Amino acid sequence: MLRYQDFVPKMTKPAAFLSPAEHESFAAALAESNRWIKENEIRVVSVETVVLPNIWNRFEEGPSDPALGVSDLSFWHQFIRVWHEVGALEAEAPST
Repeated sequence: MLRYQDFVPKMTKPAAFLSPAEHESFAAALAESNRWIKENEIRVVSVETVVLPNIWNRFEEGPSDPALGVSDLSFWHQFIRVWHEVGALEAEAPST
């Protein structure tokens, strides 16, 4: 079965009047994805860099939202998506 896990840089400071929000670096998201893969012994199928607008907007549902709004005041965010197999390792193990 195919699944995915997103690694989105966390917001470190919310937006304020006349100043945009601040976020962790993309490298922090990459480090988190590598840690998760190693700790969980994930069988990776593919890794993508995804760029979407306004995922932190209060009216949006984050990176899994199927419809994200765009306006003149849009902010685009990039994150890492790891596609992986679930249950495949058991099927490949030799029977005894």
